[in-house]
Amino acid sequence: MTALSFPPELLLRAQGKGLGVRVALFDVDGVLTDGHLFIGEQGEVFKAFHALDGHGLKLLGQGGIEPVIITGRDSAAVRRRVADLGLRHAHYGVADKLALAQQVLAELQLGWDEVAAMGDDWPDLPLLTRAAFACAPANAHAEVRAVAHHVTAAHGGAGAAREFCDLLLMANGRYAALLQGHRITLDSR
Repeated sequence: MTALSFPPELLLRAQGKGLGVRVALFDVDGVLTDGHLFIGEQGEVFKAFHALDGHGLKLLGQGGIEPVIITGRDSAAVRRRVADLGLRHAHYGVADKLALAQQVLAELQLGWDEVAAMGDDWPDLPLLTRAAFACAPANAHAEVRAVAHHVTAAHGGAGAAREFCDLLLMANGRYAALLQGHRITLDSR
């Protein structure tokens, strides 16, 4: 039994098509962070990440859905967070997110019908409009929210990515087993 639930029609949409969602694309600024950029005197960038979102990304991988970071900015803070989470696929300073995503999908031998994507601003629109399932944080730009299949209750950097991860895991039949495993032990995680 789980405390979390989503409407059945949303779960059906979040399953993707064919074999289901196999990869989830994530923007960083405004999705994994609240979008604020704190820049120090020496030009260093500081960002805040939410622990719930990070654990959600790890759960996706454990559930057979590959998380892929595609961000327009490159910063030591993001690289550190990605490394801490052990994510295998991250791309930084990407000007053309669609071209990069198509390259990643070709490498993974996947099609857009197996893709879920989460973004918050115009550079993410090419991914969101092609993905089988598109999601936006509550504080995303209006044009992004308009094309999303789901807009999270949480804001970017405040649990929105975790909501997206939980939804994908539940829709693709992996949530309950992961939850049960965590109720028993975390030793193997």
